Amino acid sequence: MTGILFANARIIDGTGIQPFAGEVLVVGQRIVAIVASGKLAVSPSTRTVDCAGATLMPGLVEPHAHLSFVDQATPHAFSTLPIEEHLLLTVRHARLYLDQGFTACFSAAATKPRLDVVVRNAINAGEIPGPRLLAASVQLTVTGGVGDLRDAHNDPGEAMYTRPCDGALEFRKAAREVCRDGVDIIKIVPSGDTSTPAIPSGQTLMTEEEIAAVADVARRHGRRLAAHARSAEAVQLCVRHGVDVIYHATFADEKARDMLEEAKARVFVAPALGVTWTRLHEAGKYGLPSTAQSKARITRELDATIECMRDLRRRGIRVLPGGDYGFLWNPHGQNARDLEYFVDLLGFTPMEAIVAATKWGGEIMGLPNELGQIRNGYLADLLLVDGDPLADVGILQNANRLLAIMKDGAFHKPPPPDLAQQRRAAA
Repeated sequence: MTGILFANARIIDGTGIQPFAGEVLVVGQRIVAIVASGKLAVSPSTRTVDCAGATLMPGLVEPHAHLSFVDQATPHAFSTLPIEEHLLLTVRHARLYLDQGFTACFSAAATKPRLDVVVRNAINAGEIPGPRLLAASVQLTVTGGVGDLRDAHNDPGEAMYTRPCDGALEFRKAAREVCRDGVDIIKIVPSGDTSTPAIPSGQTLMTEEEIAAVADVARRHGRRLAAHARSAEAVQLCVRHGVDVIYHATFADEKARDMLEEAKARVFVAPALGVTWTRLHEAGKYGLPSTAQSKARITRELDATIECMRDLRRRGIRVLPGGDYGFLWNPHGQNARDLEYFVDLLGFTPMEAIVAATKWGGEIMGLPNELGQIRNGYLADLLLVDGDPLADVGILQNANRLLAIMKDGAFHKPPPPDLAQQRRAAA
């Protein structure tokens, strides 16, 4: 089988060790050899990419993907979009993520039933370009909870942005039905949210019995369980019942943090800094009103999130970037901004932010020994970057700085044929 050799590369392998000069050989879908010095012996049919000192690193992983969010101001716009147009936009976003160097996505909820499932299946079949995707259900919430958009006097049916349930039996049935649909991830909404002042983030809405019922279904069906959990009580309940991924954790108290630390070998936390930071600082660019009261509330929540995530980082808990992209003020395609937020707001080094987005990304995808690192036998999801992301992690936000993008050993974006000449001329 013909291979691809990346020669003269500066390698960031995703493990956290310092970069090194070397060569990487890809055959089929996998990395088969790495040398830090010298030359790899390859067959004459091997294609050689002279990286001329460019940075070779693992593909980025988005742990909080909403490919079916449509860059609108409110979830109402998501739910009223006809399914045909909605599917086309979701397909477009899948390609955009790959164009931006995100070779894998862990979905944090679809906005209509089976949207994620259909797109995942089409990507896996090679029918459309996109990242490897773990597909999620719509969010399961309580009546009157975050995302319950039903408007009975206009539409007696159910809005599809979320599925409202009440009681353990309804949640259990809903969880079983989304498993039947073929999702990889069940998403629940135990708490309130920053965006819904009537349902504040510190409020817990799902009962322990409801969370336990969904968790039991997830275990029995071999599915992952993710939760929108901002309140301290919601975080505690989620950890107690084996939720795999906790989004936000804004007001996690000492007890919740201790529980997260005790469960750190299995649990992941993704604060979604992007959606809160941009709502506070950039919403005005899009004509969105921001009262002094709302700014104060969002500031409190952002400050609480930053303090909490700094503490969780010190405790060795896997805190991953991923910023809830897909709103008008936080549009798709800017996802790599969260690495910069991790450096500027949470005190991560650029290397730590990259490890969180690559190595830990492979772990959240359920592929800890196959994805997110440049190691022998790992899947060849690779980025070739023009520049040094350890000196400026912000360059990962610029798709033009991504000289090549590889997923599963095949180029989504091939390197320019005169790459070495270009780089040496610019040096």
